[in-house]
Amino acid sequence: MTELKTQALDVPGGTLTYDVRTAASDGAQPALLMIGSPMDASGFQALADRFPDRTVVTYDPRGVGRSRRADGATAATPDEHAEDLNRLIGHLDGRPVDIFASSGGAVNGLALVAGHPERVCTLVAHEPPLATVLPDREEALAATADIHATYQRAGFGAAMAKFIAFTSLRGPVPADFPNRSPNPADAGLPAEDDGSRDHPLLGPHMLYVTRYEPDFDALHAASARIVVAGGVESEGTFPYRAGLAVAERLGTQMVIFPSDHGGFRDQGEPDAFASTLRQILTEGRA
Repeated sequence: MTELKTQALDVPGGTLTYDVRTAASDGAQPALLMIGSPMDASGFQALADRFPDRTVVTYDPRGVGRSRRADGATAATPDEHAEDLNRLIGHLDGRPVDIFASSGGAVNGLALVAGHPERVCTLVAHEPPLATVLPDREEALAATADIHATYQRAGFGAAMAKFIAFTSLRGPVPADFPNRSPNPADAGLPAEDDGSRDHPLLGPHMLYVTRYEPDFDALHAASARIVVAGGVESEGTFPYRAGLAVAERLGTQMVIFPSDHGGFRDQGEPDAFASTLRQILTEGRA
């Protein structure tokens, strides 16, 4: 059985809210930090439950969920998130942690390892959505910029319809993607603009994450072990292809997990996903 405690950490310009599931006995294993972006701690419930023998830490990234920024913004750059993670790990007990990082969290994890490699034992970076590493970089950047611009111009429904169309693509991004206008109703989305512009995914986050340029020199030199991962059902999609490109730049092979981009959640294959993650982390201590 594990005990869950919710705590808060004041950081420059905001407060981070995080949850610690302390295992009754986890031996000498490092804490296991699970991070997403902009997904908050709630998205890791199913995966965390499958590691009762580990102390598991989840958190809401700056500007998301319970972690409010003083300026009210709902997004931060990967480097800002990396500094928050550095502070959080130092606040826990200062010892290096294992990290499972999903989507934008994987980008933030790479930024953390580049800047503070001593904080991490093993980073598992699952499907980092980086347009900058792809052969079709310019097309991918144009597509994500268009999704953000659509949100600013027309609101949630129109932008999310484009986002769904984008994440459904298999293979290189077509040059004409910005000219496409999928119908929000076809995806069960509202056609009317409610005027809000604070969505954590479609706002500045969309640009900050996809445009991030990893410091591959620092990653190569890092003492931390980096494992890039992708879901077997995600093959050909944007974040899967980005993961392949990151692994190639690091001189490693991408590890294949069960299911898809969110395969660790209840609607995916959390048992098989957790088993694969446990095997990877165990190999890191061999």
